[in-house]
Amino acid sequence: MSAIASRRQLHVSLLRWVCVTVPFLLLLGFLSGRSVPAGDQNGWYLALAKPAGTPPGWLFPAVWSLLYVATGVALAVVLNARGAQGRWVAVLAFAVQFALNLAWTPVFFGAHHIAAAAVLVAAIFVVALVATLLFGRIRPFAAWLMVPYLAWLCYAGALTWGIGHLNPGAESLAPSATSTQIIP
Repeated sequence: MSAIASRRQLHVSLLRWVCVTVPFLLLLGFLSGRSVPAGDQNGWYLALAKPAGTPPGWLFPAVWSLLYVATGVALAVVLNARGAQGRWVAVLAFAVQFALNLAWTPVFFGAHHIAAAAVLVAAIFVVALVATLLFGRIRPFAAWLMVPYLAWLCYAGALTWGIGHLNPGAESLAPSATSTQIIP
């Protein structure tokens, strides 16, 4: 039987993808954020001079949660586009940028490598931009969902660079975190 799916079937299929991708990205983001003391729970970070425009610590988890929801929906939209040419290349680009994203917290807050974290943000942005452009070829709506993430990456990169500029030699201010914040 080769029938075209109804509008309702397509919506249900998309909803199934959203129910997988959004919680999965949120979980991975949470685990990355808890892998080392981060934000206001990190004494090293609290001791650093921050550039003007640094938001309060409580804002970061809230913004990242919203961004993970938006990017999770974008990923679901692309995954739901069965038969779309280039779908798996777009998903691979998304996966690479997300893996790099998850590495940022341990690099910055755990290893205290500000310069490496700044380079990592730039790499995340480039690969996320590629993923966004590829998403746009498949479903423009998915690309638009990625735009706030790209904007936040620019902001995060500027903050990271600013912290590095204001704190030369900050890597040696305190020993690197060797324990996890994840409680079994």
